[in-house]
Amino acid sequence: QVQLVESGGGLVQAGGSLRLSCAASGRTFSSYTMGWFRQAPGKERDFVATIDWSDPNTYYADSVKGRFTISRDNAKNTVYLQMNSLKPEDTPVYYCAAVRDYGLKNRPNEYAYWGQGTQVTVSS
Repeated sequence: QVQLVESGGGLVQAGGSLRLSCAASGRTFSSYTMGWFRQAPGKERDFVATIDWSDPNTYYADSVKGRFTISRDNAKNTVYLQMNSLKPEDTPVYYCAAVRDYGLKNRPNEYAYWGQGTQVTVSS
C-alpha cells in the first residue's frame, strides 16, 4: 500500500510560480511511475505530467509543456511539479498518482494510488 500526500498549492497571480510536492510512503518508491493530474469541478481528471523511475523519463500534456517540470527525489520519496508562467486555466485541484510499473503513463486508470489533492488558484 502506498500513501500519497500533496502540498504546495495556493493562490498565485498569473505569470507566477508554484512548486507542488507529493510525499509517498513505502520502501519501493523508486520502482513507481508517478504522475500529476488536475481536475476542475464537474470536469474529467486531466493528465498533466508523468515521470518513470528509469533515467528518469518524463512526458507532459501539451498545455503545460515548456512551463511545468516534473522531477523526483527517490531518497526523499518525493515527486515535484514546478509550475512556472501560470495561467488562470491552470487553476483546478492537482492530484498526485502512483503505480508500481515501468513506463510513462498519461491515463488516470493506469494508476493505482492517488493523493487527496491540493488546490491551485491562479488569479488574472
